[in-house]
Amino acid sequence: MKGSKGQRVKGSKVDFKLYLITDRKLFTNHYSLFTGIEDALRGGVKAVQLREKDLGVRELLDMAYGMRELAKKYNARLFINDRVDIALTVRADGVHLGQESIPADAVRKIAGERLMIGVSTHDIDEAVKAEKDGADFITIGPVYQTPSKLKYGKPIGIDTLRKIKSTVLIPVFAIGGIKEDGVKGVMDAGADGIALISGILGDVDIKGAAEKYLTLVAKYQRVKVSKTMTL
Repeated sequence: MKGSKGQRVKGSKVDFKLYLITDRKLFTNHYSLFTGIEDALRGGVKAVQLREKDLGVRELLDMAYGMRELAKKYNARLFINDRVDIALTVRADGVHLGQESIPADAVRKIAGERLMIGVSTHDIDEAVKAEKDGADFITIGPVYQTPSKLKYGKPIGIDTLRKIKSTVLIPVFAIGGIKEDGVKGVMDAGADGIALISGILGDVDIKGAAEKYLTLVAKYQRVKVSKTMTL
């Protein structure tokens, strides 16, 4: 399927609305990270990105194999941050690329259709380039203020999210400082879903937090669809 600018549009592959990103530093050890991720999967999460940039290759590979088995158990998708080689080795569902990573079009040449490709973006230009390069979806942010995204500058806000969603055709996931009371805003702005780290993994009840966010996304997704159908 082709978009209006000639790029491939593969939104049908993106069958999740909540994209969970790992951060083992929120836990006391690797074991508790796996327990936390399993709690989130039990709560209904269907896509997890393994993002542990400071780990060595062997340790990251071991963790990726473990996450692969855990994701399979709950019929969820696993994405590996940046490392295309590890994603292919463990038969992950996809890879997630940053702005300093190998470009999406190069990953497509290496992996073909074996991997879905997500790309982190922070403005309209990056979003458009990711789509042109063949990304299956993008994350965009930070939408709201959050300590983990301070290096990317000021929050982009709802208006920029809305502009990006109206510019690209691939699915857009809002990220950055999204709390329960912020879900409506990003979904109303057109986001196809949300990406979270501490909103779920930092909660004392990880399973419950996952369930709450999934319920909110589904609620406002239905409202958005209903509004579209009445236009």
